[in-house]
Amino acid sequence: MPMRPQRPCRASGCRALHRNANGYCDAHADQVKSFVRERPRESSTARGYGYKWQQARAGFLVKHPLCVKCQLNGLVVVATDVDHIEPHKGDMTVFWDRSNWQSLCAPCHSAKTAAEDGGFGNARR
Repeated sequence: MPMRPQRPCRASGCRALHRNANGYCDAHADQVKSFVRERPRESSTARGYGYKWQQARAGFLVKHPLCVKCQLNGLVVVATDVDHIEPHKGDMTVFWDRSNWQSLCAPCHSAKTAAEDGGFGNARR
């Protein structure tokens, strides 16, 4: 079986070549970043985003086709996501409360979710 080609180490300033799958040479193997969840995430259907949600989402986007955040900035952008204004955190009463829904474009939804969930280096709210 052929050997994996050598690649440069991902560590800053290191020019050592290696064949490790983690991207670091043996000297910098301790710098491998691993993402470990506290508990495994349930499937989207188990979290409430099944067929019923897909139908409700599609209907909401027909009635509210523009991104709410972009409209506040004077832009006209087509919404692709239905967002829960206040995170439901598994509470199905809050999940299905349509007054808690807003239409957002993908970039606005990603930024809002990252700010709430601690993504992109933000503190978890």
